[in-house]
Amino acid sequence: MDLKGKTVLVYGAGKSGIGAADLLTSLGAHPILFDENEDKTPESLTALLACPDKAEGLVGSIPPEVASSLDLVVLSPGVPTDKPAVNALRDAGIRIWGEVELAWQATHGRVLAVTGTNGKTTTTSLLGEIMEDACPEVYVVGNIGNAYTGAALKTTEKSTVVAEISSFQLETIEDFHPVASAILNITPDHLNRHHTMEEYIRVKECISMNQTKADVCVLNYEDAELRAFAGRCSARVFFFSSARELPEGIFLDGRTIVLRDGGNEIRVLDTEDLHLIGTHNFENVMAAVAMAYFAGVPMDSIRTSTLAFRPVAHRIEYVDTKNGVVWYNDSKGTNPDAAIKGIQAMKWPTLLIAGGYDKGSDYTEWIQSFDGKVRYLILEGATRYNIQKAALACGFPAEQIVMFETMREAMDFCRDNARPGDAVLLSPACASWGEFPNYEVRGDQFKEYVRKEI
Repeated sequence: MDLKGKTVLVYGAGKSGIGAADLLTSLGAHPILFDENEDKTPESLTALLACPDKAEGLVGSIPPEVASSLDLVVLSPGVPTDKPAVNALRDAGIRIWGEVELAWQATHGRVLAVTGTNGKTTTTSLLGEIMEDACPEVYVVGNIGNAYTGAALKTTEKSTVVAEISSFQLETIEDFHPVASAILNITPDHLNRHHTMEEYIRVKECISMNQTKADVCVLNYEDAELRAFAGRCSARVFFFSSARELPEGIFLDGRTIVLRDGGNEIRVLDTEDLHLIGTHNFENVMAAVAMAYFAGVPMDSIRTSTLAFRPVAHRIEYVDTKNGVVWYNDSKGTNPDAAIKGIQAMKWPTLLIAGGYDKGSDYTEWIQSFDGKVRYLILEGATRYNIQKAALACGFPAEQIVMFETMREAMDFCRDNARPGDAVLLSPACASWGEFPNYEVRGDQFKEYVRKEI
Protein backbone atom coordinates (compact mmCIF):
# COMPACT_ATOMS: atom_id res chain seq x y z
CA MET A 1 0.00 0.00 0.00
CA ASP A 2 1.48 3.34 -1.08
CA LEU A 3 0.92 5.63 1.90
CA LYS A 4 1.98 8.88 0.27
CA GLY A 5 -0.84 11.40 0.61
CA LYS A 6 -3.00 9.01 2.66
CA THR A 7 -4.83 10.12 5.81
CA VAL A 8 -4.07 7.68 8.61
CA LEU A 9 -5.50 7.62 12.12
CA VAL A 10 -2.97 6.40 14.70
CA TYR A 11 -5.10 5.05 17.55
CA GLY A 12 -3.13 5.41 20.80
CA ALA A 13 -0.50 8.03 21.64
CA GLY A 14 1.97 5.91 23.59
CA LYS A 15 5.47 4.96 22.47
CA SER A 16 4.14 2.71 19.71
CA GLY A 17 1.72 5.33 18.43
CA ILE A 18 4.34 8.07 18.37
CA GLY A 19 6.70 5.81 16.42
CA ALA A 20 3.93 4.96 13.97
CA ALA A 21 2.99 8.61 13.41
CA ASP A 22 6.62 9.59 12.82
CA LEU A 23 7.07 6.77 10.31
CA LEU A 24 3.87 7.73 8.50
CA THR A 25 5.11 11.31 8.19
CA SER A 26 8.38 10.04 6.72
CA LEU A 27 6.41 7.97 4.20
CA GLY A 28 4.49 11.04 3.05
CA ALA A 29 1.21 10.22 4.81
CA HIS A 30 -0.88 12.61 6.90
CA PRO A 31 -1.16 11.10 10.41
CA ILE A 32 -3.83 11.95 12.95
CA LEU A 33 -2.59 10.96 16.40
CA PHE A 34 -5.61 10.00 18.51
CA ASP A 35 -5.95 9.44 22.25
CA GLU A 36 -9.18 8.82 24.15
CA ASN A 37 -7.93 10.73 27.22
CA GLU A 38 -9.86 14.01 27.19
CA ASP A 39 -7.43 15.52 29.70
CA LYS A 40 -4.94 15.80 26.85
CA THR A 41 -5.08 18.35 24.04
CA PRO A 42 -4.45 17.94 20.31
CA GLU A 43 -1.41 20.21 20.69
CA SER A 44 0.03 18.08 23.51
CA LEU A 45 -0.15 15.02 21.24
CA THR A 46 1.48 16.57 18.17
CA ALA A 47 4.20 18.03 20.42
CA LEU A 48 5.37 14.44 20.98
CA LEU A 49 6.17 13.97 17.28
CA ALA A 50 9.33 14.63 15.32
CA CYS A 51 7.42 16.82 12.83
CA PRO A 52 4.44 18.22 14.74
CA ASP A 53 3.43 20.56 11.90
CA LYS A 54 2.85 17.60 9.58
CA ALA A 55 0.31 15.82 11.80
CA GLU A 56 -2.94 16.44 13.64
CA GLY A 57 -3.90 15.61 17.19
CA LEU A 58 -7.30 14.30 18.21
CA VAL A 59 -8.64 13.53 21.69
CA GLY A 60 -11.77 11.99 23.19
CA SER A 61 -13.69 10.46 20.29
CA ILE A 62 -13.54 10.21 16.51
CA PRO A 63 -16.03 12.51 14.75
CA PRO A 64 -17.87 11.03 11.74
CA GLU A 65 -16.27 13.54 9.37
CA VAL A 66 -12.80 12.41 10.48
CA ALA A 67 -13.71 8.72 10.18
CA SER A 68 -15.03 9.26 6.64
CA SER A 69 -11.73 10.87 5.60
CA LEU A 70 -9.52 7.97 6.66
CA ASP A 71 -7.60 5.66 4.33
CA LEU A 72 -6.09 3.55 7.11
CA VAL A 73 -6.05 3.06 10.89
CA VAL A 74 -2.88 2.05 12.71
CA LEU A 75 -3.80 0.50 16.05
CA SER A 76 -1.40 0.57 18.99
CA PRO A 77 -0.92 -2.87 20.63
CA GLY A 78 -2.59 -1.76 23.87
CA VAL A 79 -5.87 -0.95 22.10
CA PRO A 80 -8.23 -3.97 22.00
CA THR A 81 -9.28 -4.83 18.46
CA ASP A 82 -12.88 -5.34 19.58
CA LYS A 83 -13.44 -1.91 21.14
CA PRO A 84 -16.71 -0.42 19.85
CA ALA A 85 -14.86 2.51 18.26
CA VAL A 86 -12.50 0.12 16.47
CA ASN A 87 -15.40 -2.08 15.34
CA ALA A 88 -17.13 1.00 13.92
CA LEU A 89 -14.03 1.89 11.88
CA ARG A 90 -13.72 -1.68 10.63
CA ASP A 91 -17.43 -1.85 9.76
CA ALA A 92 -16.96 1.33 7.71
CA GLY A 93 -14.53 -0.61 5.53
CA ILE A 94 -11.39 1.12 6.77
CA ARG A 95 -8.26 -1.01 6.73
CA ILE A 96 -6.74 -1.61 10.18
CA TRP A 97 -3.06 -2.35 10.72
CA GLY A 98 -0.88 -2.50 13.79
CA GLU A 99 2.59 -1.05 14.31
CA VAL A 100 4.24 -4.30 13.16
CA GLU A 101 2.37 -4.36 9.86
CA LEU A 102 3.12 -0.69 9.22
CA ALA A 103 6.80 -1.20 9.93
CA TRP A 104 6.90 -4.35 7.79
CA GLN A 105 5.52 -2.42 4.81
CA ALA A 106 8.51 -0.05 5.06
CA THR A 107 11.15 -2.70 5.79
CA HIS A 108 13.90 -3.87 3.44
CA GLY A 109 15.90 -7.04 4.01
CA ARG A 110 14.77 -10.09 5.97
CA VAL A 111 12.86 -10.54 9.22
CA LEU A 112 13.26 -13.22 11.92
CA ALA A 113 10.31 -13.19 14.33
CA VAL A 114 9.77 -14.80 17.74
CA THR A 115 6.55 -15.26 19.68
CA GLY A 116 5.27 -17.48 22.50
CA THR A 117 3.72 -17.02 25.91
CA ASN A 118 7.08 -17.15 27.68
CA GLY A 119 10.73 -16.88 26.72
CA LYS A 120 10.28 -14.35 23.89
CA THR A 121 12.62 -11.71 25.27
CA THR A 122 15.47 -14.09 26.12
CA THR A 123 15.20 -15.86 22.76
CA THR A 124 14.98 -12.60 20.82
CA SER A 125 17.91 -11.08 22.72
CA LEU A 126 20.08 -14.14 22.13
CA LEU A 127 19.10 -14.37 18.47
CA GLY A 128 19.82 -10.67 18.10
CA GLU A 129 23.31 -11.07 19.53
CA ILE A 130 24.03 -14.08 17.31
CA MET A 131 22.94 -12.15 14.23
CA GLU A 132 24.79 -8.96 15.26
CA ASP A 133 28.01 -10.95 15.61
CA ALA A 134 27.58 -12.45 12.14
CA CYS A 135 25.76 -9.88 9.99
CA PRO A 136 26.45 -6.26 8.96
CA GLU A 137 23.08 -4.60 9.68
CA VAL A 138 20.87 -5.98 12.46
CA TYR A 139 17.92 -4.35 14.21
CA VAL A 140 16.38 -5.96 17.32
CA VAL A 141 12.85 -4.60 17.65
CA GLY A 142 9.27 -5.16 18.75
CA ASN A 143 7.84 -6.17 22.08
CA ILE A 144 11.39 -6.26 23.46
CA GLY A 145 11.14 -2.47 23.90
CA ASN A 146 12.50 -1.02 20.64
CA ALA A 147 9.75 0.26 18.37
CA TYR A 148 9.86 -1.54 15.03
CA THR A 149 8.63 1.64 13.36
CA GLY A 150 11.77 3.44 14.53
CA ALA A 151 14.03 1.02 12.64
CA ALA A 152 12.07 0.35 9.46
CA LEU A 153 13.40 3.24 7.36
CA LYS A 154 16.99 2.46 8.36
CA THR A 155 16.84 -1.00 6.81
CA THR A 156 18.43 -1.95 3.49
CA GLU A 157 18.43 -5.13 1.42
CA LYS A 158 21.38 -6.27 3.58
CA SER A 159 19.49 -5.80 6.84
CA THR A 160 18.25 -8.43 9.27
CA VAL A 161 15.40 -7.48 11.59
CA VAL A 162 15.02 -9.66 14.71
CA ALA A 163 11.57 -9.05 16.16
CA GLU A 164 9.85 -10.08 19.37
CA ILE A 165 6.15 -10.19 18.52
CA SER A 166 3.36 -10.31 21.11
CA SER A 167 -0.14 -11.67 20.62
CA PHE A 168 -1.43 -8.07 20.73
CA GLN A 169 0.80 -7.24 17.76
CA LEU A 170 -0.13 -10.38 15.82
CA GLU A 171 -3.82 -9.47 15.91
CA THR A 172 -3.27 -6.72 13.36
CA ILE A 173 -0.83 -8.14 10.81
CA GLU A 174 -1.78 -8.52 7.16
CA ASP A 175 1.25 -9.15 4.93
CA PHE A 176 3.95 -9.48 7.62
CA HIS A 177 6.28 -12.24 6.39
CA PRO A 178 9.31 -13.43 8.37
CA VAL A 179 11.73 -15.82 6.65
CA ALA A 180 12.14 -17.60 9.99
CA SER A 181 9.65 -17.61 12.84
CA ALA A 182 9.33 -19.36 16.17
CA ILE A 183 6.47 -20.12 18.54
CA LEU A 184 8.14 -21.11 21.80
CA ASN A 185 5.10 -22.28 23.77
CA ILE A 186 1.43 -21.49 24.28
CA THR A 187 -0.07 -21.40 27.77
CA PRO A 188 -3.00 -19.35 29.13
CA ASP A 189 -2.29 -15.61 29.21
CA HIS A 190 -4.02 -12.35 28.29
CA LEU A 191 -7.41 -14.04 28.28
CA ASN A 192 -8.90 -10.75 29.48
CA ARG A 193 -7.89 -9.44 26.02
CA HIS A 194 -8.41 -12.48 23.77
CA HIS A 195 -11.38 -13.87 25.77
CA THR A 196 -10.86 -17.55 24.87
CA MET A 197 -7.86 -19.85 24.74
CA GLU A 198 -8.83 -20.83 21.20
CA GLU A 199 -8.55 -17.22 20.05
CA TYR A 200 -5.23 -16.74 21.86
CA ILE A 201 -3.82 -19.84 20.13
CA ARG A 202 -5.14 -18.68 16.74
CA VAL A 203 -3.49 -15.29 17.12
CA LYS A 204 -0.13 -16.79 18.12
CA GLU A 205 -0.20 -19.08 15.07
CA CYS A 206 -0.65 -16.03 12.82
CA ILE A 207 3.10 -15.37 13.00
CA SER A 208 3.57 -17.89 10.16
CA MET A 209 0.43 -17.17 8.14
CA ASN A 210 2.31 -15.59 5.21
CA GLN A 211 5.24 -18.00 5.25
CA THR A 212 5.85 -20.60 2.55
CA LYS A 213 7.80 -23.86 2.45
CA ALA A 214 10.85 -21.77 1.53
CA ASP A 215 10.65 -20.35 5.09
CA VAL A 216 11.02 -22.09 8.46
CA CYS A 217 8.86 -22.08 11.58
CA VAL A 218 10.53 -23.37 14.75
CA LEU A 219 8.10 -25.05 17.14
CA ASN A 220 8.23 -26.66 20.58
CA TYR A 221 7.60 -30.39 20.19
CA GLU A 222 6.65 -30.67 23.87
CA ASP A 223 3.71 -28.30 23.42
CA ALA A 224 0.67 -30.31 22.29
CA GLU A 225 -0.96 -27.30 20.62
CA LEU A 226 2.16 -26.63 18.57
CA ARG A 227 2.55 -30.29 17.57
CA ALA A 228 -1.01 -30.11 16.26
CA PHE A 229 -0.31 -26.80 14.51
CA ALA A 230 2.66 -28.29 12.64
CA GLY A 231 0.29 -30.09 10.28
CA ARG A 232 -1.40 -26.80 9.36
CA CYS A 233 1.68 -24.60 9.23
CA SER A 234 2.47 -23.21 5.77
CA ALA A 235 6.23 -23.05 6.47
CA ARG A 236 8.77 -25.84 6.88
CA VAL A 237 8.47 -26.91 10.53
CA PHE A 238 11.61 -27.51 12.58
CA PHE A 239 10.97 -28.79 16.09
CA PHE A 240 12.96 -28.34 19.29
CA SER A 241 12.64 -30.57 22.35
CA SER A 242 14.06 -30.61 25.86
CA ALA A 243 12.56 -34.03 26.62
CA ARG A 244 13.32 -36.39 23.73
CA GLU A 245 15.62 -37.16 20.84
CA LEU A 246 14.29 -35.99 17.48
CA PRO A 247 15.09 -37.64 14.13
CA GLU A 248 14.99 -34.13 12.61
CA GLY A 249 15.19 -31.01 14.78
CA ILE A 250 17.19 -29.66 17.70
CA PHE A 251 17.06 -31.38 21.07
CA LEU A 252 18.68 -31.87 24.45
CA ASP A 253 20.74 -35.06 24.74
CA GLY A 254 21.67 -35.21 28.41
CA ARG A 255 23.42 -31.89 28.82
CA THR A 256 24.32 -31.48 25.13
CA ILE A 257 22.27 -29.60 22.54
CA VAL A 258 22.21 -31.52 19.25
CA LEU A 259 20.88 -30.32 15.87
CA ARG A 260 19.84 -32.76 13.13
CA ASP A 261 19.01 -31.53 9.66
CA GLY A 262 18.80 -33.65 6.51
CA GLY A 263 20.98 -36.42 7.85
CA ASN A 264 23.59 -34.06 9.31
CA GLU A 265 24.13 -34.12 13.07
CA ILE A 266 25.81 -31.20 14.83
CA ARG A 267 26.67 -31.24 18.53
CA VAL A 268 26.09 -27.58 19.27
CA LEU A 269 27.22 -27.02 22.87
CA ASP A 270 27.16 -28.25 26.47
CA THR A 271 24.48 -26.55 28.56
CA GLU A 272 26.81 -26.44 31.56
CA ASP A 273 28.91 -23.92 29.62
CA LEU A 274 26.00 -21.49 29.32
CA HIS A 275 25.41 -18.46 31.56
CA LEU A 276 21.70 -19.36 31.54
CA ILE A 277 20.09 -21.78 33.99
CA GLY A 278 16.93 -23.86 33.75
CA THR A 279 15.45 -26.19 31.13
CA HIS A 280 13.21 -23.42 29.83
CA ASN A 281 16.30 -21.40 28.98
CA PHE A 282 17.83 -24.36 27.18
CA GLU A 283 14.65 -24.40 25.08
CA ASN A 284 15.10 -20.69 24.34
CA VAL A 285 18.68 -21.37 23.26
CA MET A 286 17.59 -24.20 20.96
CA ALA A 287 15.00 -21.97 19.27
CA ALA A 288 17.48 -19.15 18.74
CA VAL A 289 20.19 -21.52 17.48
CA ALA A 290 17.78 -23.12 14.99
CA MET A 291 16.62 -19.75 13.65
CA ALA A 292 20.20 -18.50 13.25
CA TYR A 293 21.20 -21.77 11.57
CA PHE A 294 18.44 -21.42 8.98
CA ALA A 295 19.41 -17.77 8.53
CA GLY A 296 22.77 -19.04 7.31
CA VAL A 297 24.98 -18.21 10.29
CA PRO A 298 27.93 -20.64 10.61
CA MET A 299 27.62 -22.93 13.62
CA ASP A 300 31.00 -21.86 15.03
CA SER A 301 29.75 -18.28 15.12
CA ILE A 302 26.40 -19.34 16.66
CA ARG A 303 28.25 -21.31 19.32
CA THR A 304 30.62 -18.48 20.24
CA SER A 305 27.82 -15.91 20.53
CA THR A 306 25.58 -18.24 22.54
CA LEU A 307 28.27 -19.14 25.06
CA ALA A 308 29.00 -15.43 25.59
CA PHE A 309 25.32 -14.52 26.11
CA ARG A 310 24.15 -13.50 29.57
CA PRO A 311 20.57 -13.50 30.89
CA VAL A 312 18.35 -10.53 30.14
CA ALA A 313 17.31 -8.29 33.00
CA HIS A 314 14.31 -9.40 35.09
CA ARG A 315 14.23 -13.01 33.84
CA ILE A 316 15.70 -15.29 36.55
CA GLU A 317 18.39 -12.64 36.90
CA TYR A 318 21.01 -13.23 39.58
CA VAL A 319 21.22 -10.10 41.72
CA ASP A 320 23.63 -10.80 44.59
CA THR A 321 24.54 -13.08 47.46
CA LYS A 322 24.18 -11.45 50.88
CA ASN A 323 24.84 -13.23 54.19
CA GLY A 324 24.82 -16.59 52.41
CA VAL A 325 21.44 -15.91 50.74
CA VAL A 326 21.15 -15.74 46.93
CA TRP A 327 18.69 -13.21 45.50
CA TYR A 328 17.08 -13.66 42.06
CA ASN A 329 14.93 -11.17 40.15
CA ASP A 330 12.29 -12.83 37.94
CA SER A 331 9.97 -9.84 37.69
CA LYS A 332 9.25 -10.76 34.06
CA GLY A 333 7.52 -13.90 35.33
CA THR A 334 4.15 -12.18 34.86
CA ASN A 335 2.00 -15.31 34.50
CA PRO A 336 1.90 -18.70 36.25
CA ASP A 337 3.64 -20.62 33.46
CA ALA A 338 6.57 -18.18 33.42
CA ALA A 339 6.75 -18.37 37.21
CA ILE A 340 6.90 -22.18 37.04
CA LYS A 341 10.15 -21.79 35.11
CA GLY A 342 11.47 -19.48 37.82
CA ILE A 343 10.89 -21.85 40.73
CA GLN A 344 12.11 -24.85 38.74
CA ALA A 345 15.43 -23.07 38.23
CA MET A 346 16.00 -22.69 41.99
CA LYS A 347 18.39 -25.17 43.65
CA TRP A 348 17.88 -23.93 47.21
CA PRO A 349 15.13 -23.62 49.84
CA THR A 350 13.31 -20.58 48.52
CA LEU A 351 11.45 -17.57 49.90
CA LEU A 352 9.14 -16.81 46.99
CA ILE A 353 7.65 -13.32 46.53
CA ALA A 354 4.55 -13.37 44.35
CA GLY A 355 1.39 -11.45 43.56
CA GLY A 356 0.36 -8.29 41.74
CA TYR A 357 -2.30 -7.36 39.21
CA ASP A 358 -5.12 -9.84 38.60
CA LYS A 359 -5.30 -11.12 34.99
CA GLY A 360 -7.72 -13.88 35.89
CA SER A 361 -5.07 -16.59 35.98
CA ASP A 362 -5.31 -20.05 37.52
CA TYR A 363 -2.43 -20.57 39.99
CA THR A 364 -2.91 -24.28 40.69
CA GLU A 365 -0.27 -25.72 38.35
CA TRP A 366 2.27 -23.13 39.48
CA ILE A 367 1.75 -23.98 43.15
CA GLN A 368 1.96 -27.69 42.40
CA SER A 369 5.36 -27.06 40.78
CA PHE A 370 6.91 -25.88 44.08
CA ASP A 371 8.08 -29.45 44.72
CA GLY A 372 8.94 -28.79 48.38
CA LYS A 373 11.35 -25.94 47.53
CA VAL A 374 9.28 -23.03 48.84
CA ARG A 375 10.00 -22.33 52.51
CA TYR A 376 7.79 -19.23 52.56
CA LEU A 377 5.22 -18.05 50.03
CA ILE A 378 5.20 -14.28 50.46
CA LEU A 379 2.17 -12.69 48.80
CA GLU A 380 1.47 -9.05 48.02
CA GLY A 381 -0.72 -7.02 45.69
CA ALA A 382 -4.29 -7.43 44.47
CA THR A 383 -3.99 -11.17 43.84
CA ARG A 384 -2.65 -12.18 47.25
CA TYR A 385 -5.95 -13.56 48.54
CA ASN A 386 -6.65 -15.51 45.32
CA ILE A 387 -3.19 -17.06 45.44
CA GLN A 388 -3.54 -17.84 49.16
CA LYS A 389 -6.84 -19.64 48.47
CA ALA A 390 -5.30 -21.65 45.64
CA ALA A 391 -2.24 -22.53 47.73
CA LEU A 392 -4.34 -23.80 50.63
CA ALA A 393 -6.49 -25.83 48.23
CA CYS A 394 -3.28 -27.45 46.94
CA GLY A 395 -2.24 -28.38 50.47
CA PHE A 396 0.49 -25.76 50.87
CA PRO A 397 0.97 -25.18 54.64
CA ALA A 398 -0.92 -22.15 55.93
CA GLU A 399 1.87 -21.27 58.37
CA GLN A 400 4.26 -20.84 55.42
CA ILE A 401 2.08 -18.21 53.72
CA VAL A 402 2.58 -14.57 54.69
CA MET A 403 0.62 -11.63 53.30
CA PHE A 404 1.57 -8.01 52.69
CA GLU A 405 0.10 -5.05 50.85
CA THR A 406 3.36 -3.92 49.24
CA MET A 407 6.48 -5.50 47.82
CA ARG A 408 8.63 -3.42 50.18
CA GLU A 409 7.01 -5.17 53.15
CA ALA A 410 7.54 -8.54 51.46
CA MET A 411 11.24 -7.81 50.94
CA ASP A 412 11.64 -6.70 54.56
CA PHE A 413 10.23 -10.06 55.61
CA CYS A 414 12.72 -11.90 53.39
CA ARG A 415 15.62 -9.88 54.73
CA ASP A 416 14.66 -10.78 58.29
CA ASN A 417 13.78 -14.45 57.73
CA ALA A 418 16.10 -15.80 55.02
CA ARG A 419 18.85 -18.11 56.29
CA PRO A 420 22.27 -18.90 54.83
CA GLY A 421 21.76 -21.44 52.05
CA ASP A 422 18.34 -20.01 51.09
CA ALA A 423 17.29 -18.21 47.93
CA VAL A 424 14.94 -15.25 47.69
CA LEU A 425 13.09 -15.23 44.38
CA LEU A 426 10.85 -12.47 43.07
CA SER A 427 8.70 -14.39 40.56
CA PRO A 428 5.23 -12.85 40.83
CA ALA A 429 3.11 -14.98 38.45
CA CYS A 430 1.18 -11.72 37.95
CA ALA A 431 1.47 -8.45 36.06
CA SER A 432 2.88 -5.43 37.89
CA TRP A 433 0.12 -2.93 37.10
CA GLY A 434 -1.22 -1.21 40.19
CA GLU A 435 1.76 -0.88 42.50
CA PHE A 436 4.20 -0.55 39.57
CA PRO A 437 3.80 0.80 36.01
CA ASN A 438 5.61 -2.22 34.51
CA TYR A 439 7.67 -5.27 35.43
CA GLU A 440 10.94 -3.41 34.78
CA VAL A 441 10.27 -0.88 37.54
CA ARG A 442 9.23 -3.70 39.87
CA GLY A 443 12.43 -5.62 39.14
CA ASP A 444 14.64 -2.56 39.40
CA GLN A 445 13.24 -1.70 42.83
CA PHE A 446 13.84 -5.28 43.97
CA LYS A 447 17.48 -5.11 42.83
CA GLU A 448 17.99 -1.70 44.41
CA TYR A 449 16.64 -3.01 47.72
CA VAL A 450 18.98 -6.00 47.67
CA ARG A 451 22.01 -3.85 46.94
CA LYS A 452 21.26 -1.05 49.42
CA GLU A 453 19.20 -2.52 52.25
CA ILE A 454 20.92 -5.83 52.97
